[in-house]
Amino acid sequence: MSLLEVNQVSKYFGVLKALDSVNISVQENTFHGLIGPNGSGKSTLLKAIAGDHYPDEGNIKFNGNDITKDSPEVRAQNGLNLKFQITAIFPELSVYDNILLSLQSSESFWTLVLSKSRTSFHDRIMDTLARFKLVDRASSLAGELSHGLQQWLEIAMAVIRKPKLLLLDEPTGGMSPEERRATGELLLPIKKECTLIIVEHDLEWIKDICDNLTVLDQGKVLDDGTVKQIEASQRVKEVYTSRV
Repeated sequence: MSLLEVNQVSKYFGVLKALDSVNISVQENTFHGLIGPNGSGKSTLLKAIAGDHYPDEGNIKFNGNDITKDSPEVRAQNGLNLKFQITAIFPELSVYDNILLSLQSSESFWTLVLSKSRTSFHDRIMDTLARFKLVDRASSLAGELSHGLQQWLEIAMAVIRKPKLLLLDEPTGGMSPEERRATGELLLPIKKECTLIIVEHDLEWIKDICDNLTVLDQGKVLDDGTVKQIEASQRVKEVYTSRV
């Protein structure tokens, strides 16, 4: 079943056509990678899906509903969340409180009123910290974490909100090879509960983790398919691999 459908989406910035009649379909409980050379439109497409950019042409459907004109806040409330390449944690708060704040922001007013205190969320927070290997750093200030651990924290802050679709922009950017490998291992179990769309420059990493790939070039879809199909695509070999 298609959780997300992008239909004939185009986006202009002045005379620049950053996205040109883009079509993609993302299946539920899969990891879908967006790859392509720098400037190919990957991040612009991700922001269009998240609502940070509104398409000039075409439409976007999420969970069967047209969300083309919905604000990022409405999309988030309906289960679509975005993690940008630049981390957006609260460095002056503890790791635990970063997770708590994210969880509280996703709950309804009455859920918060009727909950007895922050302890009502404790088990859920600790489970999430354990999943992302952050239990030992729960009381540490988020700003004191390494770059890789800050990335894990921000992903954990998104996952605890129980999104239907999570958008990740360069989740392994700036990480060591070991941190990239560990990040893949941490993300794979999420597939049971959440669909991921991932923009990533590390081709080997994204091929190992994703079910399907969409290759963008100059704002257009160059090719789309399973990892094996993309690896065998002559068009990708001719255009993409020579320019990344």
